[in-house]
Amino acid sequence: MRILLVEDESAIADFIADGLREEGFAVDVANNGRLGLQLALDGLDEYDIFLLDWMLPGVSGIEICRAIRKENTQKPIIFLTAKDTVDDAVFALETKTNNYIRKPFAFEELLARIRVHLRQSKAQQSVFKWNNIELNLETHHVYKNGTNVELTQKEFALLEFLLRNKGKVCRRTRIIEKVWDIHFDHDTAVIDVYINLLRKKLDTQGEPSFIQTLRGVGYRINLEA
Repeated sequence: MRILLVEDESAIADFIADGLREEGFAVDVANNGRLGLQLALDGLDEYDIFLLDWMLPGVSGIEICRAIRKENTQKPIIFLTAKDTVDDAVFALETKTNNYIRKPFAFEELLARIRVHLRQSKAQQSVFKWNNIELNLETHHVYKNGTNVELTQKEFALLEFLLRNKGKVCRRTRIIEKVWDIHFDHDTAVIDVYINLLRKKLDTQGEPSFIQTLRGVGYRINLEA
């Protein structure tokens, strides 16, 4: 599960991000509104939930929320804010945010709210299919022709990323960021290893691979396979 956290107070951002990573989430952090808006719109299909500070330099959390909702996404959005009046709460909910948590807050409270919204969100789409391959997020199972295929956690995450972006080119730098949670210059050869592992487990002998290689660029689900 991937979360976008937009928070300009570095101590709070580090505290939340570290805690969520310890719980197994992949977390991207933006420390200003403009970067947060860019990441949110670029990653609408990739992020499972958005955590937005209300008051941000450049672009406010309210503006980011409105921009996300303009794209007709139902992804969960939680505001993190020091504002504490009833009018503030009503205003936040009218922007179609899903929840509103006041600073300071206990990490356990935030984590509980995130899990509630993720459960509700997963109920909307928890199964991704392509031809004879099916990935179920709820049960963490992958099937080929109805038969369970054992995948490692990283193989599962890579397959999920490719299926979520079906029809799109998944660039190598994007894959290493989103699947391995690495945000610096890094050897991407590990991607090739895991792509080959997926092909061995999920390709059908004598037929084109369900993963298409775009040399020097990345990979995508082979829509013609």
